[in-house]
Amino acid sequence: MEAEYAAGLGAAADWPLAALPPDWAAVLRPLIAASQLAALRARLVTEAQAGATIYPPAAEIFAALHHTRLAALRCVILGQDPYHGAGQAHGLAFSVRPGVKIPSSLRNIFTELRDDLGGPVPADGCLIPWAERGVLLLNTVLSVRAGEPNSHAGLGWEQFSDAVITAVKQHCPRAVFLLWGKPAERKAGLIDATRHLVIRSSHPSGLSARRTAAPFIGSRCFSRANGFLGERIF
Repeated sequence: MEAEYAAGLGAAADWPLAALPPDWAAVLRPLIAASQLAALRARLVTEAQAGATIYPPAAEIFAALHHTRLAALRCVILGQDPYHGAGQAHGLAFSVRPGVKIPSSLRNIFTELRDDLGGPVPADGCLIPWAERGVLLLNTVLSVRAGEPNSHAGLGWEQFSDAVITAVKQHCPRAVFLLWGKPAERKAGLIDATRHLVIRSSHPSGLSARRTAAPFIGSRCFSRANGFLGERIF
């Protein structure tokens, strides 16, 4: 299993840049040290060698960057970490493939979308159409052990997601950042709020969506994003 997982990650010397689209690889290369990436890969392989099941599959970890190219990016939705149940995570934050039961956090996202913009709730939980319209569905941490939410916090992904956000700040002149939950909110200092719109709220999970001084439910984040951009991306 560990050999299969390591093979899915790719060769140690060029991971993960060789697994990324050329536009993302070029802007991320100067923003994160190769030694940090090597250490992160080694930690993932060590867990797999110890028998851990890790989500999403290695080949899908960077799916968000493949579905949303840098030149097309209009919005970043930033969450915590991937779903930790079997068959759920496929590399895009909050998304599940068609046919997979919609998790509570995504149900709340669809509820807010309906209440904010009108229209029906989507029939399935696949957010690839959003990604292809320029919505980067990113988590602060890009992997998780099965059944253990937030288990890969501190493993090294935070530096990678910092680099992605910095790249967006540098190369996208006008974008919206939807920061959902405390790990996402901690990234706010990386964003240039004079050029970009930053909307912070609680995480849309069942336990958090209506809590805190800035609850996700009622945030009207989707209409605010559309209004700032002057186009409908949601």
